[in-house]
Amino acid sequence: MYWSVPCSESERLLSVFDGVKIDGVMQMTREKGAHMEDLRRELVSRKYSPNTIKGYIHYNEKFLKFAGKGTGEIENDDVKRYLFYLAEDKESSASTLNGAINALRFYYGEVLKRQFVYDIKRPKKDKRLPVVLSKEEVTGILSTISNLKHKLILMLVYSAGLRVSEVVKLRPKDIDAERKLVCVRCAKGRKDRYTILSDVALETIDLYIKAYQPTNWLFCGARGVKHLSTRSAEKVFGNACKKAGIKKDASIHCLRHSFATHLLESGVDLRYIQELLGHESSKTTEIYTHVSNKNLKDIKSPLDNLKL
Repeated sequence: MYWSVPCSESERLLSVFDGVKIDGVMQMTREKGAHMEDLRRELVSRKYSPNTIKGYIHYNEKFLKFAGKGTGEIENDDVKRYLFYLAEDKESSASTLNGAINALRFYYGEVLKRQFVYDIKRPKKDKRLPVVLSKEEVTGILSTISNLKHKLILMLVYSAGLRVSEVVKLRPKDIDAERKLVCVRCAKGRKDRYTILSDVALETIDLYIKAYQPTNWLFCGARGVKHLSTRSAEKVFGNACKKAGIKKDASIHCLRHSFATHLLESGVDLRYIQELLGHESSKTTEIYTHVSNKNLKDIKSPLDNLKL
């Protein structure tokens, strides 16, 4: 049995065992906390996103716990055993394995200047198609929501192709009503971009601003200081899906996928969709050609030619 606590709470926990000989544990805990703080500071100084920082620290903490060693004792075989454990025992996806590799490479390669991590080979990515909602399903989801704030959040994700992390960080000044554009600031890759603003969403924004009078953030959190959390937005989507009877394994990100797919099916050029989504490579956007029924719907199944 073991307990897992944040490093910031380790001293208080260990004080409970005052008088018990646990010097080795205390030393290891302090060492681990110091190393993770060094990692965090390096990531922050290089302007990595909060999600990346959280992920890198998570993977490195899990790895040290698995290896049962200090950072100075880690060897190449420890990394290979950990990745094998994730792939075999935990049945982790290629995305998770690549995330772990990125985290370990950054810490041991960039921060600690250890070269052995670069011997690790990357697994092939899973070629999974995105889950796309039909127009009727999107309509059903939005129609179940009576809360104006919640409805606008999902409207903007779908109508502008936003990531959930982007919609919760919107500010009132990011809405350009005259040009019918949404300015997405410091998005993935720390790049700004513009995307489209629909007439329906703009009307809803006017109603929302009159009702809520947002100042700093367009969507404030419960305490009114920080912006709404991504988890809260995901919960709004999940509840709406249940009410709408959606059976697909859908997340709020599916609204972004649906935005791109529906634009493609309506004849919008893939290059414009790439720009609206903020994709670095056109290959990323091309995945929507595999889920679009623009051409597939015109193909007749051979079953329909049989006389049954």
